[in-house]
Amino acid sequence: MAQVLEFKLPDLGEGLTEAEIVRWLVQVGDVVAIDQPVVEVETAKAMVEVPCPYGGVVTARFGEEGTELPVGAPLLTVAVGASPSDGPQEGPADHSGAAPVRGAAEGSGNVLVGYGTGEPPARRRRVRPTTPLAPAGAPARPAPPAAVPARADGVGNGSLGSNGMQGSNGTTVHGTGTSAHGTGTLRAEGPVPVISPLVRRLARENGLDLRELTGSGPDGLILRADVEDALRAAAPQDRTTRQPAPAPARASGPVSSAPAGGIRIPLKGVRGAIADKLSRSRREIPEATCWVDADATELMRARSAMNAAGGPKISLLALLARICTAALARFPELNSSVDTEAREVVQFDHVHLGFAAQTERGLVVPVVRDAHARDAEGLTAEFARLTEAGRAGTLTPADLTGGTFTLNNYGVFGVDGSTPIINHPEAAMLGVGRIVPKPWVHEGELAVRQVVQLSLTFDHRVCDGGTAGGFLRHVADCVEQPAVLLRTL
Repeated sequence: MAQVLEFKLPDLGEGLTEAEIVRWLVQVGDVVAIDQPVVEVETAKAMVEVPCPYGGVVTARFGEEGTELPVGAPLLTVAVGASPSDGPQEGPADHSGAAPVRGAAEGSGNVLVGYGTGEPPARRRRVRPTTPLAPAGAPARPAPPAAVPARADGVGNGSLGSNGMQGSNGTTVHGTGTSAHGTGTLRAEGPVPVISPLVRRLARENGLDLRELTGSGPDGLILRADVEDALRAAAPQDRTTRQPAPAPARASGPVSSAPAGGIRIPLKGVRGAIADKLSRSRREIPEATCWVDADATELMRARSAMNAAGGPKISLLALLARICTAALARFPELNSSVDTEAREVVQFDHVHLGFAAQTERGLVVPVVRDAHARDAEGLTAEFARLTEAGRAGTLTPADLTGGTFTLNNYGVFGVDGSTPIINHPEAAMLGVGRIVPKPWVHEGELAVRQVVQLSLTFDHRVCDGGTAGGFLRHVADCVEQPAVLLRTL
């Protein structure tokens, strides 16, 4: 007999708590193999194909394309041991009835972070009232004298059934609106449908009772957006309570500062992650910027000579990255991060070099691992691989995290300078403007040279201006005289 196994959205790693369904790769009734990708989701960091740890026939899918699901929410159910001819059950799937059978079928082991399939945990079932309902008009049994109040997140010592409430001593009080204390009203709908601990913490910290919310997720699941909407709705009431003076009459309906006919674009996915990270950087990091113009004529000539010698072409970004790693070896203070809790500066003995890349999905910062150990050819190849993956939307969370220093070549946009925001939690970022012909005094004479503007934005907590200026000057010297690099090769 076939067993129906439920596959939930696994923990995709890097602290991600939710993902948006971009494209389903299977239909209901399809046969899937173990570890076959079944859905493509978009997280705040990358597009990810999620493999299913079970093999069998897909019997149900949860969520349409464009739906945002929290980690732990059901993705689909698979009938293990069923033949394709069995097909899905007719009629709509019952998502509120008995839970699918688990545990007997063999899974793939551990396909994603935090998602083991060897022995799935038993599903927590709602406690049903054991005492039959009293006939109409009959007096209800008295409640226990000391009932434990429910917490803000809806979890207590007893559980609340659909027809009554079970107290801490197991006594069940029937009725649909009366609490065990006999005063006030209390929803009697079982455990609060919340999966994410972040949602519970957000509600608890703001004193919000989750039992009063109706979730917008699958099967009424309460999402973070539901809690945030409730807090925004409660904010005007709180301000009114603190300021009892009569407020002027307002027009009915929500008040918006956007002009009429404006378009509201949700800050979610990659755009939301960018907004959160940049806001945190500006909020936490006391940044400063210094810049200098440099004559890049000799660097451009050196690159032309390298490429004329045959072999793989060397990119300008790779040469700049090689200069960065050499400068960081001389000024390691800038290859660091600040541990605010320990009040310590952590200097790294390796350089994981991030580089800013603009894609159709927005700005991403892929990371070249151990850039200090790569030569110009190796850096060129890795930049090309990560750039192509970024354009295709196939960068993994591991490709986008762990950087210790960022190189930002904003010259590709045709601009000379910028004061970029540091890529938190790093301590510095080197910016490179466009390389253009400009008048320049060379060997005592005015000449037309290839000039570039370099800027360094750094965290003033890790070093002072002398260190930052020394780093930038060394980079400029290497740009103007690439032979300086020979001293460290």
